Amino acid sequence: MLENRGLEIIILAVVLLLLFGAKRLPDSARALGKSLRILKSEVGAMKSDDKAQTTAAPTEPTVIAAKTIQAAPGESDTARPVADAQPQQRA
Repeated sequence: MLENRGLEIIILAVVLLLLFGAKRLPDSARALGKSLRILKSEVGAMKSDDKAQTTAAPTEPTVIAAKTIQAAPGESDTARPVADAQPQQRA
């Protein structure tokens, strides 16, 4: 089975090249990489939030500060603010 591994990879690369074309493959791989980086950062943020909540005493009031979700490195134009947990009162 291992002796055909190189041939399988070559056949798979040729099929992908024929299906998507030479111009779309790098763009698709780049978009997939950005998506995975964003997913990884979001999962890490969720884990750190969970750790912060479990280490806090249950009787203490929790104050949630406004956060900004970070986009992929180098893409500051796609960062968006997170909605506040508490509604703001108008004067």
